[in-house]
Amino acid sequence: MAGMKEIRGQIKSVQNTSKITKAMEMVAASKMRRAQERMRTARPYAEKVREIAAHMSQASLEYKHPFITQNQAAKQAGIILVTTDKGLCGGMNTNILRAAMAKFKTLEAQGLRIEATAIGGKGFSFLGRMGVKIASHVVQLGDTPHLEKLIGAVKVQLDAYAQGKLSAVYLAYTRFVNTMKQEPVIEQLLPLAAERFNPRSEHNVASPTAPQTSQSHAWDYLYEPDAQAVVDELLLRYVETLVYQAVAENMASEQSARMVAMKAASDNAKTVINDLQLVYNKSRQAAITKELSEIVSGAAAV
Repeated sequence: MAGMKEIRGQIKSVQNTSKITKAMEMVAASKMRRAQERMRTARPYAEKVREIAAHMSQASLEYKHPFITQNQAAKQAGIILVTTDKGLCGGMNTNILRAAMAKFKTLEAQGLRIEATAIGGKGFSFLGRMGVKIASHVVQLGDTPHLEKLIGAVKVQLDAYAQGKLSAVYLAYTRFVNTMKQEPVIEQLLPLAAERFNPRSEHNVASPTAPQTSQSHAWDYLYEPDAQAVVDELLLRYVETLVYQAVAENMASEQSARMVAMKAASDNAKTVINDLQLVYNKSRQAAITKELSEIVSGAAAV
């Protein structure tokens, strides 16, 4: 009977855990819809400002913003690592941290030291354990990203690049693809890389006859009131928008991954409960059979 009592306790414990994971699944599903809507709303603006900024890096300007110039002599590289504050979201954080480690090794092989900015508690803890120099960090962002909380930590990296201390600044985050898939992404934030918007670089690689319009002319614009004022304002918006979009993508990925992970946990709990219930029934049947045998044996002895 002691074994049956222990099994009943295990079943009750798994049932309680299942209630928690089911509730977390429903909460994550509710938050996921809002996070996806916020992410999709910001995507078109982010892509367009990125494209204009990259085209501007090819324009013939007398004024060259520090974000456009390359710091060849710098011996450090910066990386902005975006992760979640909480766990229970599957392998999402593990994947982006693994990709970040691979990037660290690549940069160190080039003789560059790493200076990191952590957005999110998981990345901050990871960088601390790995002994990476943390220039700035921001945690506890909540369910809605606020730019005023982000830009202060990111500005440390931007100022270091503008002063020529960093050779490049990279942005690492998890991009939302769909509810079931999120992919880790590490992209160059500074200096501006116009090659990313070459039509042949991604979409037309297999089309050798495609027109090479992006290589046959340079982009240029008319500036009001002057080029310096426009470029300074645009590149500030460029950085702010990309960081905000990365955090929004990461939050949408977090809620999707958590919903899927909690659903899997709830399904596994049902399987465990069924297995424990089967063991409990077998133990109960064995106990009843034993009692009946004892009763029959006692009656025969009398």
